[in-house]
Amino acid sequence: MVGGIEELKHALSEKTKIVAMLAPSFVVNFSYPQIITQLKDLGIDKVVELTFGAKLVNKEYHDALKKSKGLMITSVCPGSVFTINQKMPKYTAKLARIDSPMIAMAKICKKIYPKHKILFISPCNFKKMEADKRGYVDIVLGANELQQLFDERKIKPRKVKGKVMFDKFYNDYTKIYPIAGGLSKTAHLAGVLKPGEEKSIDGIDNVMRFLKKPDKTVKFLDANFCKGGCIGGPNLKQDISIDERRKKVLRYLKKSKKEKMPPGFKGVFNKAKGIKFRY
Repeated sequence: MVGGIEELKHALSEKTKIVAMLAPSFVVNFSYPQIITQLKDLGIDKVVELTFGAKLVNKEYHDALKKSKGLMITSVCPGSVFTINQKMPKYTAKLARIDSPMIAMAKICKKIYPKHKILFISPCNFKKMEADKRGYVDIVLGANELQQLFDERKIKPRKVKGKVMFDKFYNDYTKIYPIAGGLSKTAHLAGVLKPGEEKSIDGIDNVMRFLKKPDKTVKFLDANFCKGGCIGGPNLKQDISIDERRKKVLRYLKKSKKEKMPPGFKGVFNKAKGIKFRY
């Protein structure tokens, strides 16, 4: 089974090398780039973001939709996948068998950092279930649990000299993935779907309502369990409105687009050569 906070504490005490993967929703709870320094102060060796994984997943959806017939439902949200399988199994065959950005990025990390344990910082608890089922990720912590660990060890945001960056695989435009409809907005679907054939729904009750009486013109359903998308996850700060969480992600995207990155720092498709992102 995938580990939690006690497993992380043990790994840190043993000086185990760890690569931490952050979903862009982290900006709801933490400051950028200070979160990278905080994780390094905790004892984490490498810190990457899921944005390159999202880019790889987008390519898979783009390619799959070229050949798809009928309805395809996204499988990036394990909460939606679980609920559909449990409550509306007739749609199980419609779920895309394509990795989530978490699993895609974990596969990349396994290749690049084969001796590291992989830690994922999650906005929701369904990601623990997904990691248990799929493998590749060793430890999953909610963003709230990570904050508890920072508090316990008195690790606060701090400024450091020089530029602080993720260790590898930078990508900017997929930073909006945690916002409802983020996949649809970034997968360049205009060339493979006609107007009206894509629909984004957030909030599992709304997803279920649509599936009970589906619009037959819709060929691609971007489904999110939480209202607002991943930014609505229960492991994120609950005293901030969904609208403010969305603004935090968009401000982060805007800031990131202005950052100057060294040559070869961005994630490119050939870095994932030989890795399959479907199951």
